[in-house]
Amino acid sequence: MPLNEAEVKALTSKIISLVKADDATASVNSNKQSHLRFAANNVLTSGTTEGRNANVTVWIGGRRGSASTNDLDDASLKAMVERAETIARSAPVDREYMPTLGKQAYKPVNSYFKATENLSLTDRARQIGDVITQCEKNNVIGAGFHSARTQAGGSATKNGNFEYERSTGVGLSVTARTQDGQSSGYFLRSHNDIAKLDTKRIASESIRKCLEGRNARTIDPGIYTVILEPQAVVDILGGFMQGFNARNAEEGRSVFSLPGGKTRLGEKMFDDKVRIYSDPRHPELPGSQSAQGGIPSQRVVLVDNGIVETLTYNRFYAKLKGKEPTPGPVNMILESTGTTQTIDEMIRSTDRGILVGRFWYIRGTDARTASSTGLTRDGVWMIENGKIAYPVRNFRFNQSMTKLLGPGNVLAMSKPERVGAGEGGGGSLLPALKVKEFNFTSQSEAV
Repeated sequence: MPLNEAEVKALTSKIISLVKADDATASVNSNKQSHLRFAANNVLTSGTTEGRNANVTVWIGGRRGSASTNDLDDASLKAMVERAETIARSAPVDREYMPTLGKQAYKPVNSYFKATENLSLTDRARQIGDVITQCEKNNVIGAGFHSARTQAGGSATKNGNFEYERSTGVGLSVTARTQDGQSSGYFLRSHNDIAKLDTKRIASESIRKCLEGRNARTIDPGIYTVILEPQAVVDILGGFMQGFNARNAEEGRSVFSLPGGKTRLGEKMFDDKVRIYSDPRHPELPGSQSAQGGIPSQRVVLVDNGIVETLTYNRFYAKLKGKEPTPGPVNMILESTGTTQTIDEMIRSTDRGILVGRFWYIRGTDARTASSTGLTRDGVWMIENGKIAYPVRNFRFNQSMTKLLGPGNVLAMSKPERVGAGEGGGGSLLPALKVKEFNFTSQSEAV
C-alpha cells in the first residue's frame, strides 16, 4: 500500500531529527507496480510489486554525503543518516551547495486516480484477451505490455520545507507483425486515468499499420517532405525540453549559445507556428507540483510564436548570475499558435512525401546543433498526389531538432495528443507535424 501524507511526514521528520549535520534533505517514497506481458498471441507474465525507500543527503562544512535504504525501521533510518554523515566528512567541498529550501507553498496537481491504483485484474485480462483475439482474426502475431503504477512520497528539509505528492499512471503498447516477419505495426498510449486508456484503439492501430506496411519498397534516402505522427514526434523530441538550459547556453555548449557567453534568448529560432511550454496543471498532462530543486512548479513558456522566451536557471546558477531560479519544466506541450490540420488533411495537401509512424534507437550527436540520429520503424509510407501510395522500407536519419522546427520548415501541425515513450503513464502533449525538409541519410534493414 503506498504511503499516505501523514506517514511520509512522520518518516521524513524522524530522519531529519536524527541528522547532526549542518543541513539536510530527506525523502521517503513508495510505489506499487503491476503488469501483464504478452507475445506470440499468448499471455506470458503478470504480477505486482510494491516497494518503499528512504534517502538522506547531508552537508557538513559544505561537504556532501548521501545514503539510502529500503528498510524504514528506526535502526535502519539511523544507520542511513550516520552513513551519509560519514561520507560527507571525507567528501570534497560541494562547490554548488545551496541551503535547502525553507517552507514552500505547493499547489496540488491532479495526477492521482483511485481507479488506476485499484485497477481490476479481471478487466485487464479481458482487454488483453480482446487484443489477442483481434490479432488472431487478422492473422498477425501480437505482442505487448500493459503496465500500471502508483507512486506516493515526499521530502523534508532541515530548514522546514515539506512536500507530499502521489500519482498514478497506466499504459499499453502493442506490436503486431505479419507471419512472415516482413511487416510490423506499433502503437502506444498512456495516461494517469485508466478510464482514458483506449485499449481497442491501441490494438486496432497497431494491426492496421502492420497490414498496411506489407510489401514495402526500397527507395533512395534523401531530404523529403515528411509527416510525423505524434508517436514519432515524442520519439524524436522527448528530451528536447532539457536543452533550454541557461548555463549550457552561456558556456557555449548548447544550440542556444552565441559567442562571448551570449545566448539566443529572444531570437526567432523556430517557425512562427511553434509554441513550447510546460504546464503542471494541464488537465490532459498533469505534471509535478514541484520543479527542479523543490521549487513549486508553474506554467513556463519556452517558445512562443517561434521566439525563445525562456532559458532555465537552477538555484545555484541563478544565484551566481543574479537571476531568479526557473520553476520548471515538468512536462512538455507543443502546440500550434494558429490553425491546425488533421493527418488526413496533411496527406491530401502533399504532392510527394513520406509518412512516419515511429522512430527508434535515437541518440544525440551534437548538443550545439541539437542533432540526433536514429531509425524509422514499424511503418513508413510514401505519399504521392495527396494519397498514401505504398509502404517503404526503413531509413536512418540525422536531423537537427531546431531545423526540424525552424522558420519555414513547419508546414502544418495537428491538435496535440497525449503520447509517451513508455507504458508507465508519463508522456507529452504533442501534435503530428508536417515538415518541409527531413534528412534521411541511409537505408535500414529494420522492420
